[in-house]
Amino acid sequence: MADRAPRMVFLGFGKWARADRIYLLEPLEGGERGHGRRTRVWVEGVPDPIVASRTERTILAEMGQDSATSPVLDEALDLAERLAAAAEQGRVDLGDLGRRARRVLERTASSPDPEQLF
Repeated sequence: MADRAPRMVFLGFGKWARADRIYLLEPLEGGERGHGRRTRVWVEGVPDPIVASRTERTILAEMGQDSATSPVLDEALDLAERLAAAAEQGRVDLGDLGRRARRVLERTASSPDPEQLF
């Protein structure tokens, strides 16, 4: 590990931090969240947190915490986030919502047993 250069983690909007210097990820909630604001990232040596446009799960995955995320989970969380925002604004496209939900479900559904011929 000492031979390898520290991993850089993309935080969004051109912001990067060394993975070995990040010590706290704080998801933004309520009115703080939105418009590219997802997570407060506390970095050693930086007095104030950096506001990242990426979720804490995505940042953890880039830091090497492979179990922190999965593509299906990320897609489901993105779908839920978009639905919540659209519902607050009074504009929900049920057709689009149905298509997205179907795609997520198709990716998680187990394939049926192959039909036995004999």
